[in-house]
Amino acid sequence: MSRDIAYQCKNCQGEALLKEGENPPECCGQIMNTIPLDQCTLSATAEHSRWDTDDEPCDDGRGGV
Repeated sequence: MSRDIAYQCKNCQGEALLKEGENPPECCGQIMNTIPLDQCTLSATAEHSRWDTDDEPCDDGRGGV
């Protein structure tokens, strides 16, 4: 299962979403930069979960990249 990677143009702020392993897209004549995920600040365990938080994706440090 491949994951999606978000890219953003540093000139016009345009965004693109591609599958992992695809070549980075170009915009405004330059290769777009990846958009990093925010660091996770909440625990994913049941003991520490909160019902009132939205579950947006974040980087929990296990990606190895």
